[in-house]
Amino acid sequence: MGLLKAGLGAATGVLADSWRDFFYCDSMDANVLVVKGRKRVSDRSSNVSGEQNIISNGSIIAVNEGQAMMIVENGAVVEFCAEPGEFVYDTSSEPSIFYGDLKSTILDTFTQLGERFTFGGSPGKDQRIYYFNTKEIVGNKYGTQQPVPFRVVDRNIGLDVDIAVRCNGEYSYKIANPMLFYKELAGNIGDKFTRDKIDSQLKSELLTALQPAFARISELGIRYSAVPGHTKEMAEALNQELSSTWARRGIVVAAFGMNSISARPEDEQLIKNLQQAAVLSRPDMAGGFTAAAAGDAMRAAAANDAGAAVGFMGMGMANAMGGSSAATMFAQAQQQAPAPAASAVAAPAAGGWTCTCGAQNTGKFCTECGSPQPAPADSWTCACGSVNTGKFCPECGTPRPAAAPDGTWTCTCGAQNTGKFCTECGTPRA
Repeated sequence: MGLLKAGLGAATGVLADSWRDFFYCDSMDANVLVVKGRKRVSDRSSNVSGEQNIISNGSIIAVNEGQAMMIVENGAVVEFCAEPGEFVYDTSSEPSIFYGDLKSTILDTFTQLGERFTFGGSPGKDQRIYYFNTKEIVGNKYGTQQPVPFRVVDRNIGLDVDIAVRCNGEYSYKIANPMLFYKELAGNIGDKFTRDKIDSQLKSELLTALQPAFARISELGIRYSAVPGHTKEMAEALNQELSSTWARRGIVVAAFGMNSISARPEDEQLIKNLQQAAVLSRPDMAGGFTAAAAGDAMRAAAANDAGAAVGFMGMGMANAMGGSSAATMFAQAQQQAPAPAASAVAAPAAGGWTCTCGAQNTGKFCTECGSPQPAPADSWTCACGSVNTGKFCPECGTPRPAAAPDGTWTCTCGAQNTGKFCTECGTPRA
């Protein structure tokens, strides 16, 4: 009887699972991260006896916007789809007589019948479809119970000090890698995986990452009071800090919002004092501050109850005790002012010359481009080939040729000219 029952169960089970199925996912609630896919079965359907965890070959799987679909067979991921539309699963190990070549599917069905008989009529496999919520998971509130260190850096005045701040707001995250999320967190779930299972852990890890993320933000020169205006940079810094924990689970910070950030009053005053001290270390700024203070003192002295003379006498005594005047500080600032920069184009060295390429030279040829040194405007070339500027050639003693009385002159090349340059060789007139 056992063998007969197993054979009957195998036959009916194979026939029931030979129908093509349609898998879908209802609208996923914002609190649901992963849910198991469902077969569409209605009152008019004849496919009411099939196994829930069997996907026949040729079945259609619908994927909506903001979802990703994964098929898991016997614990291993065999298919994945993140594009909206219909997905036809045509590589299933469970044959269907209604899909593919009829002859092949009939042979596969009988093979499957034999395999099920060895398992007492039940299928010896497990096939499941999981849908992942890939939309932003919003509304995650956070707040620092204890002050978080924040490094304040102002390179303009050399300020580098650590203070403590408090902040609160909301952040959103999303599943960026469903496969990692399934393997690390949601593997082999029965029906669905909700956010309340991980939100507490994620919030704790995010608050831990705030301190190094604030350090990255401060290195960009962003003041702590300006952080709410740089939420994009803050989200990037948090993702860098959480890469070793969230990224290996397939989760990323999608957005980070900050309602407020505040420092302790003593830290605020410390920063103001350091900034004022750095500013007053400059003589020009200190001079302006002193001039303004002197103006206030004069107005106070003029309104002195004992008379303006007594008030101004007190000012004179204060200056005599070593106080620096505004004029003295302005003079110090002028002395500390940097000297004007030297001209970018250096003058040629004594006895040197400047080539057309801009190089400074002292020899007869340019050291950069090899051009010869140009002859002086009043030079002349002797018949022996020597270029001279005096009245006699220093090589052979030939006197410098004189210009013709009628304005014409003879060049060393023999050409007769009337202009300032020779029309044959370009030599300037002597």
